[in-house]
Amino acid sequence: MKAKDHSVADDVMRCAQLAAAIEVCGWPKPGNVHRTVDFPDTRFEHFIAGAIALGPTMRRAALQGIKVGLGKLDIEQIGVGRLVKDAVFDVKRWHRGGNTHLGISLLFTPLAAAAGLTHATSGRIEGERLRAQVKRVMTETTAQDAADAYDAILSASSAALGRLGGGDFPDLKERGAKKILDEKQFTLYDVMEASASWDNISKEWASGMEICFETGYPTIRTVFRETGDPNIAVVHTFLTIMSRHPDTFIARKIGVQETPEIEKAVKIGLKKTAWIAETADRILKMGGLRTDEGTRAVREFDEKLQAGGGQLNPGTSADLTAGSLMIYLLCGFRF
Repeated sequence: MKAKDHSVADDVMRCAQLAAAIEVCGWPKPGNVHRTVDFPDTRFEHFIAGAIALGPTMRRAALQGIKVGLGKLDIEQIGVGRLVKDAVFDVKRWHRGGNTHLGISLLFTPLAAAAGLTHATSGRIEGERLRAQVKRVMTETTAQDAADAYDAILSASSAALGRLGGGDFPDLKERGAKKILDEKQFTLYDVMEASASWDNISKEWASGMEICFETGYPTIRTVFRETGDPNIAVVHTFLTIMSRHPDTFIARKIGVQETPEIEKAVKIGLKKTAWIAETADRILKMGGLRTDEGTRAVREFDEKLQAGGGQLNPGTSADLTAGSLMIYLLCGFRF
C-alpha cells in the first residue's frame, strides 16, 4: 500500500475521533451526558477518552476497506465484527466509565471501512458513493462477524439488555449462542436485520444507515450552513433524529421494567415515552437554540430528562448523531 493510502486511513481515523468528540460536546443535548452534566458513573471526560481510544481501530477498518478497493482483499474478509469488538475493548481499556461507545462502534466501523473502499475506488468520498459502499460492507459480513459482535455487545451492555423472546436467532446471553450462529451461518447483517424493528442501530444496518444519511447528515449540513454554529448544528440534529425516530435505548430501559422480552419491552417503552419525541419536535418548531424561547425549552427539556436518573437518556439518538457527524466530516465538510 502507498503512503497516500495510509494518509487516507489517518483522515478517516480523525473523522471518527472528531465526530465522537463533537457529538458529546453538544450542549445541552437533552438527557445525555454533555459539557455541564455527568451521570453518577459516567462522566463527560469518559466520552472524550473513548472518542480518542476508538481511533486506531477505525484506521484499521479504513485500511481494510482500501485493500478491498485495490483488489487485495475480499469484502467479506474485512472483519467488521472483530473491528467492532476491538473498538469496544479499546474504549474500555482507556476509561472506567462503562459503556460509552458500543453504538458508535457499530456505526463507525462499517463507515470507516466503506470510506476507505470508496476512496480507493473513486478517488474521493461523497454521500451517495459512501452509502452504497456502506451497504456492501454491511451485507457482506459473516457468521464470525456476528459472533465477534455478540462478544462486544455483551462486554459493553448492562442488565437492561433484555432477552429475545424466541425465533431463529440465539439470545445474546444464551449458552452456545456463537455455536448456533456458526451452525446456521447467521451473519452480522442477518442478526441486525432481524432486530431492526425494535432497535434503531440495527435498523441502520438493515437500511444502509437511512437515519444517518437521510435525516442526520442533511440536518447538520443545512443547520451549520445557516448558522455557522457547530453546537446548534449538533443539538438540532440530535433533536431532529429524536423527533422523527423515537429513541429505542430509552424504550428498552423503560420496557424491561415490565417484561424481560426485548421486543415486547421496546413496544411498551415506545408507547410510554412518545412524549419525548413530541417534545423534541415542538422545541424545533419554536426555533430551538436559534431563539430565546426555544433555548429555554431545550434547557427545561434537558432538566426534565436528567431528572429521570439516566432512565431517560436518549443514547441511541446520540449515537445516530455521531454517525451523521462522521458522514459530514468524511464528505469533506469542516466546522
